[in-house]
Amino acid sequence: MKSLITVVRFIVGILFIFSGLVKANDPLGLAYKMQEFFEIWAQSGFLPGLMHGLNDYALAFSIIMITFEIVAGVAVIVGWRMPLFSWLLLLLILFFTFLTGYAYLSGKFRSCGCFGDCIPLTPKASFIKDIFLTLFILVIFLYRKKIKPGLPAFLSVSIIIISTIITLWFQGHVLKHLPLADCLPFQKGNSIPEKMKIPAGAVPDSSVITFVYEKGGQTVEFTSDNFPDDFDDSIYHFVKRYDKLIRKGNAEAPIKDFVLTTLSGNDTTQALLAAPGKTGLLFIKDNPGTEQWLNHFKELQTALQQKQIPVYVISNNTDEVSGYFTNIPGVTLLKCDVVPIKTAARANPSFYLLNNGTILNKWSYADFDEAIETVNAQSN
Repeated sequence: MKSLITVVRFIVGILFIFSGLVKANDPLGLAYKMQEFFEIWAQSGFLPGLMHGLNDYALAFSIIMITFEIVAGVAVIVGWRMPLFSWLLLLLILFFTFLTGYAYLSGKFRSCGCFGDCIPLTPKASFIKDIFLTLFILVIFLYRKKIKPGLPAFLSVSIIIISTIITLWFQGHVLKHLPLADCLPFQKGNSIPEKMKIPAGAVPDSSVITFVYEKGGQTVEFTSDNFPDDFDDSIYHFVKRYDKLIRKGNAEAPIKDFVLTTLSGNDTTQALLAAPGKTGLLFIKDNPGTEQWLNHFKELQTALQQKQIPVYVISNNTDEVSGYFTNIPGVTLLKCDVVPIKTAARANPSFYLLNNGTILNKWSYADFDEAIETVNAQSN
């Protein structure tokens, strides 16, 4: 039994550490997934005021959850304070199972974000994974008092503290400098126009037109293939018709809703992405709230002008953002929905260098000096 418990501990610990590290690579992605849950719950009428309020703390929740996930995994492996951590693990996995179960049973999510964007799992796969993981954790919980630390207390505590510090530092680093492993559709080397297309062989949603009628004070529904034998306009009174989804497909482009419009409202997406040569895109979500990046961008813009590379500022809030560029010539502002900007700009702001619509490279505001060096090295 001791050997079995040890094997289970290592399986659970490694899975928690791995899951946490994958998400730590992009904590903002998990925060956005949390906001998606909050929004859906609010729309369903579940404490809408609280759900909307939690949106502002999604990133903090994400960082705390990721850190605890990794630290808990380390604690399980070293066997440190198992009476405490077995309770915390059990509560955490029950919470995860609830989320993945809701994502699967509600049908409102394509992915639950359990392993981030690098290892996308369907809600069903995530739910099944969490059920098995719950069983493993129950074994640890039931035998928690028999699990003894495998290392001296001082060494175990040191490992826990170091794991916490490294996890927090790593998340802070990627939030400032972009994820180390870029698994998003706007990654380096991708052609944006190609990623805006539905993949070949994708299966579209399958739906059927459903009619709703009133008969004798009751509501009845049926499709065009199974009209009632006694159907008559004097008996059945039309209420409405709608498309009923019978099979969810996967016909969805990796990059969705990426529509760029001028300040006057003209769609310039295809013209910009089809433009020959190099193009610079500066993505800004809402308002960065600080101008520390602005001086570096001015230097970057000077280098871009010398190389005759046009620059476009893409924002969902051009009214506020326009003030940053009053004294910066050669910059064109474009409007875009906030959702694709969230995907494109994991750091706010982020700069892209394109060539014929393909992403040559991208940098966060903290690395604009590297962007300047790259631009200066470009041929005219």
